[in-house]
Amino acid sequence: MSVPPEPEGVAALQARFAALQQAAASGGAQPGDLLDAAFAELEGAIDLLRAAETGPGQPRDRGPAGSAPPGYDSAERSLLRAAFADAPVPLFLLTRDGTVQRVNKSAGDLIGAKPGYATGRPFPALVHLPSRAAVNSQLTAVARTGRPRRIRCSLAAADGLVPCELIIGRVGIRGRNDQDDPLMVAVGEAARRPASPAQDAEMTDAAGSRPGAVQAVTRRLDLVTAMARLLLENEGFSESRMLQRCARLIAGELTAWVIVDVERRHRMRRQFVAGPEGAGLAELTSAVAAVDPPPGSVPCTVHEAGRPVLIAHAEDTAILGASMAGEPLLVKLDATSVLSVPLSDGENRYGAATLVRRAADGHFKVADLALAEELGAQMALAIRVDRMFRRRADTAEALHASLQPRKMPEIPDVEVAATYLAAAEELEVGGDFYDVYHTPDGWGLAVGDVCGKGEEAAAVTATARHAIRVLARRCADPGEVLAGANEIIAADLGPDGGFVTANIAHLTWQDGRLHVVLASAGHPAAMLLLADGRVRVARGGGLPLGLFPDAEPARQEVVLDPGDVLFLYTDGVAQARGQDNAYFAERLADELTSLAGQPPVQLVAAMRRAMLDFTGGNNLVDDVTMLVLRAGRPSRGSTAPARAPGHASPRPAASA
Repeated sequence: MSVPPEPEGVAALQARFAALQQAAASGGAQPGDLLDAAFAELEGAIDLLRAAETGPGQPRDRGPAGSAPPGYDSAERSLLRAAFADAPVPLFLLTRDGTVQRVNKSAGDLIGAKPGYATGRPFPALVHLPSRAAVNSQLTAVARTGRPRRIRCSLAAADGLVPCELIIGRVGIRGRNDQDDPLMVAVGEAARRPASPAQDAEMTDAAGSRPGAVQAVTRRLDLVTAMARLLLENEGFSESRMLQRCARLIAGELTAWVIVDVERRHRMRRQFVAGPEGAGLAELTSAVAAVDPPPGSVPCTVHEAGRPVLIAHAEDTAILGASMAGEPLLVKLDATSVLSVPLSDGENRYGAATLVRRAADGHFKVADLALAEELGAQMALAIRVDRMFRRRADTAEALHASLQPRKMPEIPDVEVAATYLAAAEELEVGGDFYDVYHTPDGWGLAVGDVCGKGEEAAAVTATARHAIRVLARRCADPGEVLAGANEIIAADLGPDGGFVTANIAHLTWQDGRLHVVLASAGHPAAMLLLADGRVRVARGGGLPLGLFPDAEPARQEVVLDPGDVLFLYTDGVAQARGQDNAYFAERLADELTSLAGQPPVQLVAAMRRAMLDFTGGNNLVDDVTMLVLRAGRPSRGSTAPARAPGHASPRPAASA
C-alpha cells in the first residue's frame, strides 16, 4: 500500500525547483552547478516517491535518545568547541533547514563580520545571488542522503565576493535521530578579491601603505560637504534637478545604485535613479527607474515607518519590487546589500533614498547607514526649502494676477497696451497695479504703487485697486474717486500703515476729440507723446493715499488728438539705473520721442527693451509697470454715455 508523500516535502521541493528556474533565467549562475543541483533535486524526488511506496523509513539505531557516548565528558566538549572555534578552515554549523547555528572565527573573518552576525540567518543569504538556489538544493540533498557534496560559488563578504568551494557534510551524533543531525559547511580555496576603492579607503595598514581610518572619516566628511555645497547652489530651487544631482554624487562616491522615491498624492513615486558607471549598467538603471516602488517594498516601508533599514545580505529578492518584465530588481541588479533611509526634516517625511550595492562591491555597514541618514536629512531640508519657495512664488503670482485685469477690455476708438516687469530675482509679490474700467462717462485707466512688498503690500494693493474701480463706476470725477479711495485705504491701514501712490485718467469723446481728466496722488506725472513727436509732462502732484484723511489729489484735464499718446508708469521705470549710475528718468522723454507714431503694443515693447538695455543686465531695483493709450479717430456718431443724475462733471483745467 502506497503512502502519499508528505505535503511539507513536496512544497519544499517545489520552492527549490522554482528558485533553480529563476537562477537559470538570471544568467549569472554557473550551468554546471545548476545541473548538479537539478540532479540532486531529482534524486530527492525519487526518494519522496519511494517513501510513498514503502512507507516512512525507520531511523537508524544510535542508542537511547539524548544519551551521551561513553567518555564524552565536559573536558572533551570544551576541547571540541575550542577546536571548532580556532580551526584555520572557515566552518559553518547549520540546522537541517540551512539556518546558521554557529560560525567559527575563520568564517567570521571570511565574510567580514563577527561570528555572531551570521547566527540565525539562512546560509544561502551569505552566498552570491546567482548561486543561492544551487547551494540550497545541495544543502537539502546532503540533509536527506547524508552523502557529502561540493559546490563552487562565491560568498558575499564585506569587501566584495570571495570565490571558494563549499564542502557540505552531515554531522552524525550518537544517541540522536538522524533526522536531527546538523550540517557542517567547510570553505576551501578561498581567494579574496582586491578591495574596491570605497572599501579600500576604510582599511588600515601598519606600514601606512593604505589610507587609514582618519582618511576614511575625512572622505566621508568631504562627501557631506560636497552635498551641502550642491544643495546651497540649487539655483532656481528645482526639486527634481536637486535630487538628480544628489543621487549622482552619492552613487559615484559610494559605488552603489541610488534610488530616490518621493510621495506624490499619497503614493510613492520613483523620482530618480543613479547608478555606478560601467558597461551595460545604464540599461539596468533605466529598468529600475521605469517602475514605482510597490507597497510593502523597502522604500515604502522606510517612508511609512520613518526609520532606516540596513540589509547587509538580502534574503528576500522581492524587497525592491520587480521590473516591467516581472524579474525581481534585486536579481536584475545582481545585488545583495540594501540600505534605505527616510527623507525627513524632523517634521515631515517626503520619501526615501535607497542605496543598492552589487555583491562584487561588498555590503553596507553601520557607518554607511549613519552617513546615508545625514545625507537623507540634507536632501529633505532642501526639498522643504524648495517647496516653500515654490509656494511663495505661486502665492506671489496669484496675488499679482489679482492686481491686473484678467483680460484687457477694448475701448472704442482707443488703443491700449500694458506691461509689467518684476524686480530681478524678487520672490515677494510687488506693489504695482494697473486697471482699465468703465465710468459713467466712458472709460478709466489707473496705475498705482504701494509702499513695500509681500503679502501685506499685496493686500493693500488689492484694496486700492478695487476701491478705485468700485468708486469710479458711480463717479465720473477721478479726483473724487481718489479722495474716496484715500478714506478707505486710511481706515484700512491705520496710522503708520504705509501708503499708496496712483494716477488715474477718465476718458470721454467730445466734439471728435478725446478728453482726459487726470488725477494724481503723489505718483510720477503722466507723460503725453503728441503725434508730431513732442513730449509734454503733466503736472502731477497730490499726496499719497492713506497718509491723511483729508488729502486732496491733484487734478488736470488734457485733450488728445488722433495719434496722441498718454503714457502712465510707476517709479520703477524712472528709478532704473544704468551702469554709470545714471537714471532712466533722464532719457525717458527722448526714448518716447523716438517712438512717435508707434502703436501702443510696439511702443511698450520698445520701451521695455530700451530700459533693459540701459541697465545693462543690472537688477531692477523696483517693479516696472507701463500703461499706454493712443487716441484714434472717433467713429461716426461716437458720443459719450449719458451721465446719471447727480454725477459730477469734470472740472475744467488747463491742458498740459
